[in-house]
Amino acid sequence: MNVYFDNAATTPMRKEVIELMTQTLASTFGNPSSTHSFGRTAKSAVETARKNIAKYMNCEPQEIIFTSGGTESDNMILRCAVKDLKVRTIISSLVEHHAVLHALDCLENEGVNIQYVDLDENGSPKLDHLERLLEADESMKLVSLMHINNEIGNVLNLNKVGNLCRENGAYFHTDAVQGIGHYSFDLNVQPIDFLAAAAHKFHGPKGIGFAFIRKNTGLDPFIVGGPQERGLRAGTESVHNIVGMQKALEIAHEKLEEEKNYILDLKKYFIKKVKSLYPSVHFNGLSGSFENSSYTMVSIAIPLEASKSQLLDFHMDLKGIACSKGSACQAGAHSDSHVLGKLQRSEAIKNRPSLRFSFSSFNTKEEVDYVIDSLAEFKN
Repeated sequence: MNVYFDNAATTPMRKEVIELMTQTLASTFGNPSSTHSFGRTAKSAVETARKNIAKYMNCEPQEIIFTSGGTESDNMILRCAVKDLKVRTIISSLVEHHAVLHALDCLENEGVNIQYVDLDENGSPKLDHLERLLEADESMKLVSLMHINNEIGNVLNLNKVGNLCRENGAYFHTDAVQGIGHYSFDLNVQPIDFLAAAAHKFHGPKGIGFAFIRKNTGLDPFIVGGPQERGLRAGTESVHNIVGMQKALEIAHEKLEEEKNYILDLKKYFIKKVKSLYPSVHFNGLSGSFENSSYTMVSIAIPLEASKSQLLDFHMDLKGIACSKGSACQAGAHSDSHVLGKLQRSEAIKNRPSLRFSFSSFNTKEEVDYVIDSLAEFKN
């Protein structure tokens, strides 16, 4: 049996998305910048997708800028905020995705003041400390905090953070890659200035995403060389990927509550079964919570002898189970998770192997049973 429990890394594409993309590749091959009928047809497909995505996010079409994914969106927003909005201080956290952290390292080397908000024992930002950082001086500031942590699933209260930023005249950027397609957004109401999204996290294609850039913020292009994306992102648009992303978000939007309830039930079932197998299992961050953590993932520290722990990943792979040691983006690196390292855990817990299991509507309770049986086999 093969089980894919690594949906926080990427999700399988829906068949409806594949069908539409295949059709688009075959029939809508014109360059959207061309003025003849082939180009106009492609341009119409791109702009229709933009309008629909804006409808799902409740924002204006001009505020949706297509990019290659979350990493590019994060980099574009952070760098352009410094370049064009005269941001001199960026406040973030040490448990952000590396798309943000590495961009901040580069900006710090270029003279930008980077500050990190304190975290509580579960890895969530302390909002009282964030408020103090915002009030510390008169420099133009931007806060960059992710909506849902990609390793431990902690959910950030976007409204609270956004309101703090507005009260202090700061911009607010959120990497919402793990949230788009799984949670409702109302960007006309939510106090968010910039947001990053990636289609492959909600059953769409890889290599495509979007940045939400609130109108009239004054950003100039990050990539130059053409007038595409209202001049904010040069390069011929990937038409088939854009329509595929729109279709994936359309289905996610239509089935949001139904699939949320289904996946949450899977998470509850998994937690019940893993607690039965390992009564002393530790849930990293807030991932054991049904209210303060994403319903799509669980991160556990498993009580195993040190001699066996290094073979756990190998065992799971041999059993045909896809899960993650940390985030897939760094699983190939020979280093501990930077997120787990920032949690206030006992030495005993720190020495345990951790695994992240992340679910989608494609998964079943039978697959959960198989994973638990495989863990039991390894335990014995």
